Amino acid sequence: MRFERFLARRLFKSERGVRRVSRPAVVIAEAGVALGLTVMIVTICVSLGFKHEIRSKVIGFNSHIHVSSFDSSLSYETTPITICDTLTETLASMQGVRHLQRYATKPAIFRTDDEFLGFVLKGVGEEYDLSFFRSYLQEGNVDSLISPSSREGAGGNLLISRDMADKLGYRVGDRVDTYFIGSSLRARRFTVCGIYETGFGDFDRLFAVTALPVVQRLNEWDDDEVTGLEVSLADYEQLSQLAWEIGRYLDDWGKVHRTGYYVQTIEEQNPNLFAWLDILDMNVWIILLLMLLVAGFTVISGLLILILERTPFIGTLKAMGSLNSSIRQTFLRLAIYIIGKGMVWGNVIGFALCALQKYTGLVTLDPKNYYLDRVPIEFNVFYIILLNVGMLILSVAMLIVPSQIISHISPSKSIRFE
Repeated sequence: MRFERFLARRLFKSERGVRRVSRPAVVIAEAGVALGLTVMIVTICVSLGFKHEIRSKVIGFNSHIHVSSFDSSLSYETTPITICDTLTETLASMQGVRHLQRYATKPAIFRTDDEFLGFVLKGVGEEYDLSFFRSYLQEGNVDSLISPSSREGAGGNLLISRDMADKLGYRVGDRVDTYFIGSSLRARRFTVCGIYETGFGDFDRLFAVTALPVVQRLNEWDDDEVTGLEVSLADYEQLSQLAWEIGRYLDDWGKVHRTGYYVQTIEEQNPNLFAWLDILDMNVWIILLLMLLVAGFTVISGLLILILERTPFIGTLKAMGSLNSSIRQTFLRLAIYIIGKGMVWGNVIGFALCALQKYTGLVTLDPKNYYLDRVPIEFNVFYIILLNVGMLILSVAMLIVPSQIISHISPSKSIRFE
């Protein structure tokens, strides 16, 4: 083993003043590996960034698990469910549940002198986690959203999206007229306390946020009646398991209290969006496979050129009694050195490009099409290490068959080979 390692290093590194053997072939092989690994690292980081950012935005609006009445998936004008302290305390005590928050919805219309705009008014309780809206706030504040005056019924503060504000010309502090259609037409005047923009157009165009008591009074509901309950989890990987556990508990609770609950995960609420993310995963696998083939074939070509140019050297080793397996190990080690150097450069370039995008946002996107204003980047050390190890193993495995050519080299002919 030491002899093969020594020969491989001598073939890979030239002595001082001596030209390196097959320099163009080695450089091309290293460049192919570096290019392939760079593209794979960028692909992985971008894919993880897309999935994390989009999933975070959807969860920010609706949480991981959604509990409501059975007609909630058909309309925002819903039948209320009753949420008592005993129920919330039991659900909150389940392992994996991080937070519970109540909400209520009501379809509404904004009206100005020359414009109408339909939207959904979402009322949130005092326990509602407003950090999501706070992170995307452009003007005003969300701390005054649930104000004492709103709870007492004297008025209502309203958080609207940038899309709504631009279409209707609203600004923070404006008093806006809102109309609700039910058994009779009702009007209410709100004060705009903040403007947010997530870049997620489907939600930005739909939701305005106010205090829960406001919507409860508009729906003529009691204090313990809401449209639904949003359940946030500590670990997304437990989504299916906890949804099943919550659903089973609510089935038993509903039988005792003669009421029904409908449990949906965030993936069930947004099937088209998560199907798109699954397609993105498939594209990532295709890119990884193509880049692996590119890197593998360039290394195979370089190795074959090295073997052919070193035919006299191989013949001499065979004449001195070296076995075919020993010579093959020598050239496979040489290939590993070439792959290793290419992988070092691939990691350096790949991480540099990803870091540049992550901290500068150099490459931008159209939020209307991609839900994001720039290409997202997320580093995952485990995936990067797995990618490097997998590429090294598979690249070397691809060289085993081509290296068999060494077995067909005749010592008597190869020594005279020019």
